[in-house]
This record gives sequence, C-alpha cells and structure tokens, in this order.
Amino acid sequence: MLANLLLDLHTSQQRTNSNQITSYIFSTMGEATESILTINNYIAGKHTPPTTNEYIPVINPSTSSQIANVAISNSTDVNNAVTAAHNAFTSWSRLTVKARSAIMLKFHSLIRENANELAELIVLENGKNKTEALADVAKGNETVEYACSLPQLMQGKIDRVSGEVTCKDRRDALGVVVIIVPFNFPFMVPMWTLPIALVTGNTIVLKPSEKVPLTMNKVMDLIEQAGFPPGVVNMIQGTKNAVESLIDHPLVKAVTFVGSSPIAKIVSERCHSLNKRCTALGGAKNHLVALPDCDVNGTASDVVVSYAGCAGQRCMAASVLLVVGPKDGQSQKALLDAVIEKASKIEPGTEPGKMGAVIDEVSFKKIMLYIEQSEKDGAQILLDGRTWIEKMKGVGGNYIGPTVILHNSKTDKAMNEEIFGPVLSVYHVSTWHEAIEIENANPFGNAAAIYTTNGGYADWFCSRFRASMLGVNIGIPVPREPFSFGGLYGTRSKYGDMDITGDGAIEFFTNRIKITTKWPAPTSPEYMLGEERQEVGVVQNGGTDHANFAGRM
Repeated sequence: MLANLLLDLHTSQQRTNSNQITSYIFSTMGEATESILTINNYIAGKHTPPTTNEYIPVINPSTSSQIANVAISNSTDVNNAVTAAHNAFTSWSRLTVKARSAIMLKFHSLIRENANELAELIVLENGKNKTEALADVAKGNETVEYACSLPQLMQGKIDRVSGEVTCKDRRDALGVVVIIVPFNFPFMVPMWTLPIALVTGNTIVLKPSEKVPLTMNKVMDLIEQAGFPPGVVNMIQGTKNAVESLIDHPLVKAVTFVGSSPIAKIVSERCHSLNKRCTALGGAKNHLVALPDCDVNGTASDVVVSYAGCAGQRCMAASVLLVVGPKDGQSQKALLDAVIEKASKIEPGTEPGKMGAVIDEVSFKKIMLYIEQSEKDGAQILLDGRTWIEKMKGVGGNYIGPTVILHNSKTDKAMNEEIFGPVLSVYHVSTWHEAIEIENANPFGNAAAIYTTNGGYADWFCSRFRASMLGVNIGIPVPREPFSFGGLYGTRSKYGDMDITGDGAIEFFTNRIKITTKWPAPTSPEYMLGEERQEVGVVQNGGTDHANFAGRM
C-alpha cells in the first residue's frame, strides 16, 4: 500500500505570498493531494516573481498530474539576476579561496542533512525511484566536497626562470557565469559546476530545467542558510527566451550547458560569436562490447542497470550492445537470455529497485516511435516495454518498460540515433574490428565499454574506442572526482571548451594570470660583501641565457 509522506518545504521569510507553501503531501508514487506550488526566480537573496507574471505547469511524470507552476522570465528578469551577480562579484572574488570554501563546506553539510527531502523532490518532479534520487544527491555532493578542497588544488606556481627573474601565476575568477542544466538529474548536474564556479570566485546565475524546478528551489534556501551573500547565487526560471537573454547579456563572461546535441551546438556557437567561454555537453550513443569470455551474470546485470537505470534518461546510459561471436554461440545466447531475464523482472514505480516513468509525453512518444520503426525495419523485439502502458493505465504517468531490440541491420535508426529511454539495441558482430568500426562510425563520442576477463583484450579496445569516457566491465563509466567529466572534442557529445568537472572545471572558471618579475639587485656594501655581481644574461654556475631579454636589446 502506498503511504502518504509529508514533505516539509522550507521557505525563507523573503518569499512572496504566491510562494508561501510550507508543506506538500504526496504518495510514494508522487500523487499530489494538496496545493500547487509556485516556483519563482531567486535574485539577490530573494524569491522573486517574474515581471511577466507568467507561469507554466510542472507535471509529475509518474502520474501526469500538475504539482507546481514555474515562472517564465524575460530579458528584464535576466538583467536583474545578472546585475545582482555582477554587483556581488567584487566583494565575493576578493575573499580568500579558503574563506569561500568554508561557506561551501557548510553547504555540503546542509545537503547531507536535507538529502532525504531533496531526494523526495527529485522523485516527485523527475520520476526516478528513491534509490536513484538519493544517489543523484550524493553524487552531486561529491563535487561540492571536491570544491571544498580547492584551496589546495588551485594554488599558483612560482619559479626563478633566469638569473634574477621569477615567474608566477595565479587563478582569477571570470565574473558572472551562467549554468544551464537539463531535467534528468535535478541535483547532480547543477552541482557539476555550481560549487567549483563559486569557490574559484565567480558569481552565478543558474537556469534549471522548467520541467524540474522544485529541487533547485529548495537548494536556494540551503544556499542562503550556508551563508552565501545575496547576489552570489541567483536563479532564473524560464524557457528559450531566458536562455538566449542569459547568453547575450554583456556582463556574462562564461556559460556552461548540458542537454541535447542540437541545442549544445547552438549554445556553443552563440557564445563563441560573442567571444564568451562556453562548455556545452550534448547527447550520446554509448556502445557496450561483450566478448565471448565475459562474465555472463555480471555483464548482464551491469548492462541492464546501464540501459534501464533512471529510465535510460542519462547521457552515460548504454544504448547499443555489440555481442561478438555467432548468434547461436553458447556464451552469446547465455548473455542475451540473462539480460532479458533480469530486465523483465523490473517493475514500474518510484520505490527502490523499480523503474520510474520518462519525463513527459513528448519523450514517451519519441521512444515509442523508435520501437515501432525498428519493428517495421525487420528487427525483433525480444523484450517489449510497451506492455507497461496497459499495466499502468490506472496510475497514469509516462511509463514505458525496459525494451530489448535485436537488429538485423546496423543502419537501423535505433542503432544510430539517441533515444534517451530504456531501450537497448543488440547487434551481433563477427570480429573485434567490426565492433570497433560500428562504435567509431557513430557521430557521438561520450562513452564506451568493453566486457571481458582478459586485460589485454580490454586494452586493445580501450586504445581504439572513439569516446572520452571508457569502461572495462563498467557500463556507466562516469569519472568521479578528482577526474573530470566530458565528451570527446569533435563529436556531437561535446562543444566548446574544456571538461565540466574536476581540473577541467578549475581551468574553465578561471583565468591564469602570469607575472614575470625582476628586482634590481641591492648595491649596499653589506649585500656585496663576499658576493660577486652577476651579469645580465649570465647563468649562475656558468653559461649564458640567450633567451633572457631583461634589461638588454
């Protein structure tokens, strides 16, 4: 039986009347039974209604019921948020890195204290199961923790490079940076960039997905509790107009974006046309290769988690399984049977171990079209997730179950295009080289994985995959801190500059300032006693520094 849970939504005293909702009752399936929330912008430390006075509904994907109204912002709202961030930048950036990280450490603690409430919000607005939602929070907080160590990680260098000449560098913050994030990880993806951007000294304007604004709305209250000064962190709700206004604003110095490849390309090109720094991560078509020697049970479990976890709505999800060897081979059949058996046991729902709905009806229909088109192209549906439609008819929601498609042609649409749902395309290949040719030919370059019990085999594939995040017996090869996350340059998975986490983010959110210094040598008798004056361009202990132009022509 589904028990009703009481979710206490903390609201600051500065909320407007339209956002004075302190509790929300819903079942573990996310069914709303009380007032509709109103989600506004957060500017200069205050929850602020949009000047448009326009809102759009936020829909619970598990029930198709409305749970909130979210603000639609225009260029005036954007200007207010960016101006607030700009005004806060000087005082914030002049704090020491240690002082900024101390506030971030408090934020880290608050996230841990509020992890369950944040996870419940993620379940409500995104449709993940509770375990996945808690992992969303925990993984995001890892990056917060990493940001707390920046006093030790972003130190500059200093060296005597020639005679009496020294060089040193330091990292200076950029200014106002914009963070644009998608719906699929309401907490984790914003935390990829927000903590590192802040501790490096920038101020930010966050633009969450209009489909999942509740989680970040709660986070703004935690930001306030942690002690971030007003204006350091701001949030703008809205859609295309808000995004374009943020990118185009002259006070914005850099933009990070995570989303679909077509939009990532547009964002990157728009930023670069304005000479703004940008990292824009796009979509993926991740390939898993299973060799005959792989551990069948372990591989099958990992493949299912990779493609069906989070309803397949993640850029690291498995999309294509390339099985090396004959279709009727013993190990090949055993692996495919195990994948189908494990996936078929998954039940719909938001409780731990179950699989939630996809985000909206548009996504649902897109996934359905790929399955139907595969059938028309002659592919075999080994496991049909469409059976969930009837099963969940009384509940509502955008439910489609784990689906496995066995393809006869590597040119099928489902084999080549990003579906972003719980669909696994399976294709048998005869040789290692055929598997690599298929993986290399896809236009994306996010992730790939090899399943084998032989280290030499794994090395062979990892040296030939055309992707930037590779797994060996791991179907979701997400690099965890301190390693950085990002797709491969020159593919549809990544546009713009640098990676989005780790040392890539430190580089992205700062300018390296280099200072070369030469002080005149003292000429007092006390200094000269027992010393020999070194000539310009002469290296101590003999030799001449021909590259030294200091003080000579």
